[in-house]
Amino acid sequence: MARYTGYKRPKNTSKALGELFRYMGYHKWLLLLVAVLVLISTGASVAGTYLLKPVINDFILPGDIKGLILALAGMGIMYLCGALSTFGYNRLMVKTSQKVVGDIRRDLFAHVQTLPLKYFDANTHGELMSRFTNDVDTVQEALNNSFTSVIQNSLTLAGTVVMLIVLNVKMAFIVIVFLLIMFVFIKWNGKRSKEYYDRQQEYLAEINGFTEEMTAGQKVEKIFNHEEEDMKIFREKNEALRVASTKALAYSSMMIPSIVSLSYGCYAVSACVGGLLAIAGMMDLGSLAAYLVYVRQSAMPLNQFTQQVNFILSALAGAERIFEMMHEEPEVDDGTVTLVRVDRKTDGGLEERRTSSLSGWCGDYAWKEMDGSLTLLRGDVRFENVVFGYVPGRKVLDGISLYAKPGQKIAFVGSTGAGKTTIINLINRFYEIEDGRILYDGIDIRRIRKDDLRRSLAMVIQDTHLFTGTIADNIRYGRLNASDEEVAEAAKLANADSFIRRLPDGYQTMLHSDGSNLSQGQRQLLAIARAAVAHPPVLILDEATSSIDTRTERLIEKGMDAIMEGRTVFVIAHRLSTVRNSKAIMVLEHGKILERGNHEELLRQKGRYYQLYTGMYELE
Repeated sequence: MARYTGYKRPKNTSKALGELFRYMGYHKWLLLLVAVLVLISTGASVAGTYLLKPVINDFILPGDIKGLILALAGMGIMYLCGALSTFGYNRLMVKTSQKVVGDIRRDLFAHVQTLPLKYFDANTHGELMSRFTNDVDTVQEALNNSFTSVIQNSLTLAGTVVMLIVLNVKMAFIVIVFLLIMFVFIKWNGKRSKEYYDRQQEYLAEINGFTEEMTAGQKVEKIFNHEEEDMKIFREKNEALRVASTKALAYSSMMIPSIVSLSYGCYAVSACVGGLLAIAGMMDLGSLAAYLVYVRQSAMPLNQFTQQVNFILSALAGAERIFEMMHEEPEVDDGTVTLVRVDRKTDGGLEERRTSSLSGWCGDYAWKEMDGSLTLLRGDVRFENVVFGYVPGRKVLDGISLYAKPGQKIAFVGSTGAGKTTIINLINRFYEIEDGRILYDGIDIRRIRKDDLRRSLAMVIQDTHLFTGTIADNIRYGRLNASDEEVAEAAKLANADSFIRRLPDGYQTMLHSDGSNLSQGQRQLLAIARAAVAHPPVLILDEATSSIDTRTERLIEKGMDAIMEGRTVFVIAHRLSTVRNSKAIMVLEHGKILERGNHEELLRQKGRYYQLYTGMYELE
């Protein structure tokens, strides 16, 4: 028996249904064939029962054996057609539902790729993944079973009531009354069971969250001897869940027995009244037999229809969440300036190379305007009075101005929340500034197409993310068409080659679970190798060595020094030893630059940097 499982109902059922029908419309011919087969299956079932009347009246009672055999053969053929139609529409619906769900999943993933980072900041990974898993699975389940079941049960119920009226109008009134009683009971029962299933889901979520939290915090729990207090809380939550689950199951489990009991009552009343009418000569025996079979068939379609509607509403709620995500505004990109490979002419000018793609950074590249003019890519980055805040009215950067000339290493230091990482995010155009300008080789980055802008940058961040695949694949993620030799060369630059070759399968070693079979330092070295194989003119290092030991840090610094040579580099670091050789060091606090200069200049100023370096002040 299908039952309510605690899903929320859609906010706008018609809109969600319309969106789902749009995807189903892509396969309308398959769905039309499904509808025809459902109609044949239902028609065969309803019409087959009606044939009992002529079989009994015209062949059994007169003793016409030959006619009876032919009539039974006809009924057999009809039921066989119905069975084949049922098999056919089930197979077709499975195929169609997989196509529809495949289309939805494809479009959802494609749209997620276009969403800005601020959307992911505002939604947890679990919430986003539930769209691809729970919600899509619910839609798939409804398309596989519930939609055709609702259609068939509706047609069966309607056809049964019509045939009851055709057979005997007065007798049909008995069944209609019982059906109305069943409908009222189903509605009341569904409302009560939904109430308790909602509570069950709420209490289940609470107890799961509490259990997960306590399991993760076992050490803290034991240190402070909180076992008894936590057990008391668990007992309370567990008892609340038990009570809600008991009542929810009590209501849902009485559905079928109650409907069956009412159908038995309907059958008994109909049989008694019909028998009296047959004895009185007011109803023939064939009509009575067909009528009683229809009575037995009338209850279950109503019950199944009501239960399947719950699943459909649950699926529509899931579809609504999916389509809400699809309707999120994608990342805006109005850039028109593109990145192209160029050759230098004899007169010193630039000429676009027509036959080569952006396969690497050997050679010259330039920014191409819509009018065809070219500006050599050098890696000159400048901030001019930049103002930015993640939330309106709360400035994270307040009038920041700085510059990094080609080949310079610029470092940012400051407390957590000072705006260091924000500066890096703005260079990539992960977020849009409120005021001021960011210039890249003299071009406002808002005029540069985002893909081309980000192609000219590489980042090594603190939270290294490795993908499922080989080590070579993870390094090659920086430039997908890099050869095996280029991958190995990048690993050597990053000081990662030695540990990779010591692994059993070397560069073909498979990584799973974000590289959990590697140490933090090894994962960081692979991230540096990934940046090295990209070989961009601008390199960004965001807390690249903050969570590793000093020895590994020295290895990483050697790797970074190798790939930083000749490039514009932005460095964020808590450890001041990693920024000593920077051309310029910016000390940030509360979105403003307090001090700037190289290591020696800042020490002579004896300001905040001096306090940080000598230990008089610690980064928060």
